[in-house]
Amino acid sequence: MKKIVQIASLIILILILVAIRAVAISYFYDPLIQYFKGDYNYLPIPEINFGKYYFFLGVRYLLNMIVSLAIIYVLFPTLKILSFTVKFYIIAFILLSIILLTLLKYNLVDSYLLTFYVRRFLIHPLFLLILLPAFYYQKLNKKK
Repeated sequence: MKKIVQIASLIILILILVAIRAVAISYFYDPLIQYFKGDYNYLPIPEINFGKYYFFLGVRYLLNMIVSLAIIYVLFPTLKILSFTVKFYIIAFILLSIILLTLLKYNLVDSYLLTFYVRRFLIHPLFLLILLPAFYYQKLNKKK
């Protein structure tokens, strides 16, 4: 029975991540969506209301982080792993936000790919895809 609850929880949490992605365009302010869909190699970065942009970026990151933490806890129910993951997410947000702000503020057009990927790490749950195999590998090594 426990395995069924775990699988059902994972399916629901993954669907929540998909829902966050699906409603992102409608509910989150992000002028860079259209910029990166177009011919961004030759266009300047659009005007951005940085306060509004970082508020919605933070909300989206927080939602993805909470669901990702829940997924990690369902798969690896230890507080040590959860604590590490929370610290990792907070530090990653701070560092990546500073890098993104610098890239956008100084309009570093030559670094458009760096801007694209830093933004992608902030708005998508990519850290989950990195941390899950790492925790699984650690779990396998503990058994040996």
